[in-house]
Amino acid sequence: MYSRLFYLMGPSGAGKDSLLLRCRERLCEHSCLIASRYITRPPELQGENHLWLSEAEFLQRLQLGTFALHWSANGYRYGIGLEIDHWLELGLDVLVNGSRAHLEQARARYGERLVPLLLQVDPGLLQQRLNARGRETREEIAARVERARLLSAELPADAIVIDNSGELEAALGQLLQAVQRRYLPV
Repeated sequence: MYSRLFYLMGPSGAGKDSLLLRCRERLCEHSCLIASRYITRPPELQGENHLWLSEAEFLQRLQLGTFALHWSANGYRYGIGLEIDHWLELGLDVLVNGSRAHLEQARARYGERLVPLLLQVDPGLLQQRLNARGRETREEIAARVERARLLSAELPADAIVIDNSGELEAALGQLLQAVQRRYLPV
């Protein structure tokens, strides 16, 4: 068996950050590390636990080649540091908060090591969560809900679906079950 890169995707508001926060201690038992994201958005009190970089800092790190993965979305830049490559070489599994729109970038780099995880949530509940978060306008929320619907319709055939429409603990159990499975290379 070899280490895997678990690539968690899902619409904004699906609960990825809450799920990652909840599973940090439990994943330590399974030799799985959660990678931090570098984002050009200042941190929020209740938002994602990420590393904030200014646009200039992000571009400098990008030019220096310090990101294993990077993308732009919703007016911000996102990056996953090269440390994940080292962790994989050490035989550790890694869980990243990725982007559905950039899944192919991750597949190109990690090939068979990549295990796509898709966090889904009922569209009505997604809209409620986005409204409660208060980060976007009504129009932006409607666009996010529609984008989530379209992306769910294009589900990657090999994705493991995690439903976060109910209790967070149920979604956590599904995530932990997915990480505990270790597939032999084909």
